[in-house]
Amino acid sequence: MKDYCEDFSNYLIHERSVSENTLDSYLRDVVHYLNFLTSQGLDNPASANKEIVQRYVQRLGEEKKTNSTISRNMASVRCFYRYLMISHLAESNPAKAIKLEKAPKKLPQILSGNEIELLLSQPDTKELKGCRDKAMLELLYATGIRVSELVDLNVEDINLHTGILCCKKENAQRMIPVYPAAVNMVSEYILRVRSLIIDPEGGQALFANLNGKRLTRQGFWKIVKGYAEQAGIVKEITPHTLRHSFALHLLENGAELKDIQIMLGHADISSTQVYVHLLNDHFKKVYNNCHPRAKLG
Repeated sequence: MKDYCEDFSNYLIHERSVSENTLDSYLRDVVHYLNFLTSQGLDNPASANKEIVQRYVQRLGEEKKTNSTISRNMASVRCFYRYLMISHLAESNPAKAIKLEKAPKKLPQILSGNEIELLLSQPDTKELKGCRDKAMLELLYATGIRVSELVDLNVEDINLHTGILCCKKENAQRMIPVYPAAVNMVSEYILRVRSLIIDPEGGQALFANLNGKRLTRQGFWKIVKGYAEQAGIVKEITPHTLRHSFALHLLENGAELKDIQIMLGHADISSTQVYVHLLNDHFKKVYNNCHPRAKLG
């Protein structure tokens, strides 16, 4: 089959301005779809009809893909056909009319205040790696920034005197306060550790791996997973868990939803409102577990 992926990749980067993670997932999904078409004897995606795409959805189900994975795959395929139509390589989008079973919305995992303290206490700050790791964990929980934003930070992006982090994304930026303990930890890392591990390839990266290059998302994910296991925290923790915990803990303590939206960098407040549902769910569990008459029949 003709290789469409390079041109589709250029479309995603230059026309859609997608993130690196979105780019990778879209391309992976589309390659999977094109391989399916080949198995069906089709060498041109423009010749696929609704029935073929529906058959592809069924194949994903047979492969034991979850509803959310199937939804993401179909979003990728729909986007691919939009690119084909814009490029005059297809006349219609056969994936547009496909109805999918709605995946139940899964509320994000949240760490309690005690679990946060336990996680933050794991790195040994006497060691170079531990000092760096503690600085990253503190900064992530202090600001609620995305992991991709954390690893993209440069030294100049944090003002240690004012305790303000400047988080840049494309042409936008947001200023986020950083609590003193996190400022002190980042300051210690910069003054005592960073110069010992960074090399010229690391450039101005705030956080570097032990090879001296800018730390990657995957590298940080392994760090978080390791400390969670070390702490004996049984919840399924990802780096994004600290972002969710940051938001819910602010909301619990009286922060306005609009302010949380700005700090998180959500374009639409509906993305932030999930934390209201989480808060309500949390209080309901507390009520049911603690009210003396809640368990009476």
